[in-house]
Amino acid sequence: MALNIEALVVSPLQQNCYLLSCDQTQECIVVDAGDVGEKIWDYVQSKGLKIKWLVNTHAHVDHVSGVAALKKLSGVPFLMHKNEEMILDMLLPSQGMYGFGDGLVPTIDEYLQEGQEYTFGQETFKVILTPGHTPGGVCLNFGDHIFVGDTLFNGSIGRSDLPGGNSEQLLQSIHSELMCLDPETKVYSGHGDPTTIGFEKQNNPFLV
Repeated sequence: MALNIEALVVSPLQQNCYLLSCDQTQECIVVDAGDVGEKIWDYVQSKGLKIKWLVNTHAHVDHVSGVAALKKLSGVPFLMHKNEEMILDMLLPSQGMYGFGDGLVPTIDEYLQEGQEYTFGQETFKVILTPGHTPGGVCLNFGDHIFVGDTLFNGSIGRSDLPGGNSEQLLQSIHSELMCLDPETKVYSGHGDPTTIGFEKQNNPFLV
């Protein structure tokens, strides 16, 4: 059993949309469909995968602008933390400001719950609440892999100067929820290359 991980780089902001699938059942989830929902759907179809959920780490424009179209095409539920609703409410103005997106705002079907486990196929992830970049930002922990949205990057951390951001809260989230994980845990961020918890502990200038 293995978790298949594919990063689809979307939007002018070069955001990592992750397609995570169970190699035993071909069931999958789409994490942070940030743009071009139709193209993501076509790619999923070409792989013969079946989407169970659309899951978002947070609701910034470059992470959520493909969700509405993908939800319409796939007919599957959209999951995100309740505290992201205030950010989702800013989606249309943000799309206008950044010049991409389809002018649609997806409806959240189920709120992600802190500490709850979710299973697709034979894969399970646990929701970790990591506010600071946004009020309801979450990470999806698969044990040896974690998907952190824009909370933590390879050599950096998320910005906290946008509405709903809080720099002190962000650093607290990173230290209390992420730096305590196994150093070998592979970290997949919303932008850029993967890293590990151990590497960031030793080298991230915001954390050392």
